[in-house]
Amino acid sequence: MPKIASPGACAACGRPLPVSTGRGRRRQYCDSTCRSAARRRRNRAVSTTIDHVNSELTAKSRQEYIDAVTGQPTAVAAVHSAISRLAAAMDPGAGSPLAAVAMARELSAAAAAALQASVDSARAAGHSWKEIGDVLDTSRQAAFQRFGRPVDPRTGEPMNRTVLPDAGDRAAEIFGYLAAGRWEAAGADFGERMREHVDAGRLAAGWAHTSGLIGQFERMGEPLIRADGEHTIVDIPLYFEAGDANGRVTFDRDGTVAGLFIRPASP
Repeated sequence: MPKIASPGACAACGRPLPVSTGRGRRRQYCDSTCRSAARRRRNRAVSTTIDHVNSELTAKSRQEYIDAVTGQPTAVAAVHSAISRLAAAMDPGAGSPLAAVAMARELSAAAAAALQASVDSARAAGHSWKEIGDVLDTSRQAAFQRFGRPVDPRTGEPMNRTVLPDAGDRAAEIFGYLAAGRWEAAGADFGERMREHVDAGRLAAGWAHTSGLIGQFERMGEPLIRADGEHTIVDIPLYFEAGDANGRVTFDRDGTVAGLFIRPASP
């Protein structure tokens, strides 16, 4: 009796295969078209991998960036697409100006992804965080906290880098409210626990204490944003007339403020 194999599914399209009879290699594809499609997919997969890097000889911290570089062509393509769509939306006869706003936002997101991919590429090529920070006109710490891929030394696994997308702007806004004496506005996004311990009066007293030590507020520096478990932490340099301070806002995952403080900067 010849062997009868139970019908399977085509490895390319997923459709059921006809029942095979007799001996020989088990059938994998419906026909030559599906076989060719599967081969093309395999070729594309090979062409988008970096096969000249020996992962066993590459430090894990560098390997994270080498693995990420494969996403750069996609990021660049997204920027090109967003630019084309924005140009079309900004045409005077294209329709509502709101469409241009939406496209501009899409371009901003695509540009951010392309910037991350470019930093990944620079790190994979061996450039230091200081070199990257110099190009971005920021410190190496700020560059790392924004674009780095830290590894947990306890587990060797990538650490969570997910942060609230608007955390920096929101933290700067809070300190701006404090500088303007708008105490209620500064505490508007406090979480329940923060509200229990910090009211408008304590905010006013804390800001007055800082001003009494180092004078009138002058300006803010660039926010440093990082993830810490389930929280997003934003550190902002604060410059006063007679000294400097460090401001920190901690956000919960739901976006509420879980912590706020101002401390004198290290001498």
